[in-house]
Order: sequence, then C-alpha cells, then structure tokens
Amino acid sequence: MDSELIANWPMWASLFVIACTIVVYVLDRWSMELVSIGVILALLLVFALPGATGVGDEPISSADLLQGFGNPALITIMALLVVGQGLFQTGAIEGPTKSLVRSYGKRPVSTLFLTFLAVFAISAFTNNTPVVIMFLPVMSAIAMRMKASPSRLMMPLSFVSILAGMTTLIGTSTNLLAADAYRRTEGISLGFFEQTPMGLLLAGVGLVYIAIFSRFLLPDRETFAQEVVPSGKQFVAQFEVTQDHFLVGKSPVAGMFPDLKDMTVRLIQRGERAMLPPFDDVQLRPGDLVIVAATRKAISELLAAKPGLLQQIWQDSGTEEVDTSLPQLSLIEAVIAPGSRMAGRTVEMLGFRRLTSAVVLGIQRRSRMIRSKLGQIRLEAGDTLLLCAPQTVFQDLRTSRDIILLEWSQKEIPFTAHSLAARLIALGMVVLAASGITSILVASVLAAFAMIVTQCLNTRQASRALDIRIFLVIAAALAMGTALERTGAATLIANGVVNLAAPYGPVVILSTIFLCVAILTNILSNAATAVLFAPVALEAAQTTGSDPLPYILAVIYASNCSFASPIAYQTNMLVMAPGHYRFSDFIKFGGPLLVVMWIAFTLMAPWRFDI
Repeated sequence: MDSELIANWPMWASLFVIACTIVVYVLDRWSMELVSIGVILALLLVFALPGATGVGDEPISSADLLQGFGNPALITIMALLVVGQGLFQTGAIEGPTKSLVRSYGKRPVSTLFLTFLAVFAISAFTNNTPVVIMFLPVMSAIAMRMKASPSRLMMPLSFVSILAGMTTLIGTSTNLLAADAYRRTEGISLGFFEQTPMGLLLAGVGLVYIAIFSRFLLPDRETFAQEVVPSGKQFVAQFEVTQDHFLVGKSPVAGMFPDLKDMTVRLIQRGERAMLPPFDDVQLRPGDLVIVAATRKAISELLAAKPGLLQQIWQDSGTEEVDTSLPQLSLIEAVIAPGSRMAGRTVEMLGFRRLTSAVVLGIQRRSRMIRSKLGQIRLEAGDTLLLCAPQTVFQDLRTSRDIILLEWSQKEIPFTAHSLAARLIALGMVVLAASGITSILVASVLAAFAMIVTQCLNTRQASRALDIRIFLVIAAALAMGTALERTGAATLIANGVVNLAAPYGPVVILSTIFLCVAILTNILSNAATAVLFAPVALEAAQTTGSDPLPYILAVIYASNCSFASPIAYQTNMLVMAPGHYRFSDFIKFGGPLLVVMWIAFTLMAPWRFDI
C-alpha cells in the first residue's frame, strides 16, 4: 500500500492542492484572482519535479496545464461577456423594461409575471449578468410600487436568471465548459437545445418553488431604498436650437413640448426677447435657446435618445475639430464647495469647459426657482452642477477643492442609437449557433467583433467587459481538471461514487453525482465545479458502460444549482447589496431549492434518459 501511495504521489499531490484551493476559496481571505494564480503556480511546481507524471508515466507539461488559457470554451465565455456588455451599453434591453414598469399600476400581477418571464427568456440566450444588472432598477421600482422590501424580489431575480441558464447551451459559461469536456472525451458536440427539454422541466419546478415560498422564506427587511432612489430635484438646463435640431418647427401642446418629455420649459430666449410661459403660438426656430427644468434622469434619457444632441453639446463646448466618433461620456453631479473660487461667477465667466474639461448641462439650487440662461447664473456655494465628460476627466477633478464630486451619481450615457444594431447582432449570434450554421465559438467571437465595429461599444468598454477574475478562475479550474484527468484522480473519485451507488442502479449513480456537484458548486464557483466534475462523471459512465450523455447533463444541471451561497454565482453577489441580504438568507431560501432540484432530477432522470 505504501509503495502504491509513493508511486501515485503526483495524484495525491494534485488532490491536496485542489483541496487546499477549495478551502482557500471558501475562506475568502484573498482575492479569487490571486488564489487562481496560486493554484496554477502550485500545479506547475508539482509537475516540474522529477518523476511527476500522469497515468502510464505520461509526462504532464506546463503547456498541458496552461492550455486552459486558450480553451475554446473560455474564449467563447469572454466573447459572450463582450456581447452582453454591448447590449447593456446601448440600452438594448432597457426599452422593454420601462414599459413593464409603466404597466405595473394597471396590471400588477401580470406585469410581475411578464418581468420574470422576460428575465428568463433573455437569460436563456445571453450572459445573465448584464440581464440582472439591467433588471435591478426595474425590480426596485416594482418593489416601491408594491410597497414591499426589495429583498422580496432581488433573490428571485438572480435565481430565475440562473434557472434559465439550464435550458440552452449558451445559457451559462458552465454549460460550455462541460460541453467542451464532453467533446474532448467522447468526440461528440453537445447540441444547442440538447439540455432544453429536461432543463425546462427542472426550471419549471424551481420557478414554482420561488413563486410559492418566496413570500414565506425571504426576509421583508427594512432598507435604505429611499436614499438610493434617484431624487426628483430639478436642474436648470438649456438647449440651443440649431438648423438640424429635432426641436426646429415644434410647437407646444397644452403648454408642454411633447419632444421634451418630463421637462418643463421655463423660458425661450429668442435674440433679446425672453418668452415666458404659457407658450401659446410659439414655434421654435434656429437660434432659440430653450431653458428647461428637468430631473437628471430626464436629461440623461433625452441625451441617450438623441445622439446628435450629445454630439452638438460636446462639440459646441470647445472641440474645434468635428469628430464622428464621440467619446464615451458620463454624467455626474458635483457640489460647489464652501469657499470655492467659482462662487459668485457664472459658467461663462469661469470658462468652465477650458478650466475643467467638463460641460455643465444643468444647475440646481434648492433656495429658489431660477429662470434665466444657464451661462448667466452666478454660482453659489451648495449649488449642484450636472456635469458631462469622459470618465478620465472626473478622475482628474476628484482632487479639486472648488467642486465636490458625488461619486455615487456617476453614470455613463448609453449609445441608444445603436440599440437596434446590438439586438440584431445578439439575435444573429443565437440563430447562427442554434441552427448549426457555425459553432458557438465562431458565432460569439463574430458577434463580439460586430459589437465593436458597429460602435455599440468601444474597445475600452469591450476590454472592461473581459472580467479577469472569470478568466483566471476558469483557467485555474481547467488546470485542476487536467491534473485530475491525467493523474487518474478523476478515475479514483468516479470509482468511489460508482462503488457507493452502483448496487442501487444507474439512477442512484446519476443522483449521487448530481448531489455532489450541486453541493460543491455552492462552495466553489459553478464553472470550476463543472470543469472538475465533467471528467469524473464521464469516467463514471465509462466504468458502468452507460451512455455518457445523461452523466454530462447531470453535471450541467447540478452545477447551475448555485442557490445556497452568495459566492456561488456572480448574479447572487449582484443582488446581495440591493436586497440587503445576509449569507444566511441564501442558505434559508436557496438551500431548500437545491434539495428540491435534486429530488426533481432524481424523479425525472428515468423518464428523460430511459434508464
């Protein structure tokens, strides 16, 4: 026995490194990136030692351990992140969600149902992280309408998106990683909708659980929702009507301009003549200055919907050359500091654009209503300015003693003019992959490239979407998976599972694998769990002489059961703060859901796989 242990020391060393990695991941004392680099380094050191070989004395080189960085599944995941960022950046999903919020007052139950249905449908075909990000404010708004705590909706939002990921090949990165292991081991590519029939059934069970038990098991916790909801404070802003302006020739209807949605026109300056409301027979002409009172949200939505207006504001504010590629601009609120050198002077007197490289879009003053041109308002300490500029400008302004940036208020202005292009690109990607015209790798990389070429997002935004944590965690998981496979550790674990469950038949083997993966996916990441257990499951199928398809699908379904821990999946982390959840809340609500999914899979497996 001792000689066998000594002969197999690379396998036991690999298992020790992987076990330590899992413990360190759970402790969460160091960043996941650092731990991932550490495990890769540890495995490289182990297999650099003399005699460190795999099964049959086959050497395991550093290239074998590092091949995960070029893995097709990892490249696909990175491309899907870029596509998701393009959808988010252009506001391509934002339009439909707004209509859902508006309809809640008339049809609350059906609207809530349609909202979750939209989350499910979109998450099944795209990365669910940007979907959850997009729907977070929607759920907050609906929670306010319901007069309920956001904690009643935020965790269901994450769980519904996770359940949707079970239903298609590109639903989550987990599916792609497991499918890649299936292709490498069996030489068979998993079909786009191979997992859909049972995935929909399992998701249906999960959705029923969420609908019934969310009212009993989720906390109704007091939050600071009122503090984070955008205030209704009014900024004074102005628009100059140019020759090709969208306001040329427009007239008011019942004293309001329909094109200036949610804005109150306080003054129209035409040459030396100032026109005050009511504006009965006024038709706007080139050269008019329209001074409005509007919330920051209304101004942001108008700029997003009218890219030409944004271009005009940025160019007319000091840019000498006309540049068709507008920089990515953000809005932020800034307060004039006490003792500021800007107090008592107007924006024009200061030469604010030359001084700060930012454009003042609006001024807000609590003490009284301002009814004059923006450039003529003398600033006072405590005034709030609505600034527009690239993000780099705001970084430089953080050290200013004259204005105080309200960091929480910073938000990029989406390029909604490209929203249709983003939708078509995402739809084209799904059609190409689902129809089998090309692989999901080619379709996703092509879609990511198209997002950049069509200016749905720029290269900086695309690179920002490439989450280094996901990249390193998956690469580390693939390295651990290689070590498990090549040293025979996967075979050892598979034999253990099979020996434990074999007397009770293939259904129990599948059920045991599902339970092991479902538990581990809440301790480790679901991607790492899928990579680690895919070879284990396939080895179990070979050991029993069974069809490997049910075994790889069991890994896919189980590794998507990331319900019992906030660290199990990134969407759980996203909803934790808005829902004011504790770690125990996920165990209380997500733990039983995991058990329900395990029982449902065990009962459905004989029918679905004919075993």
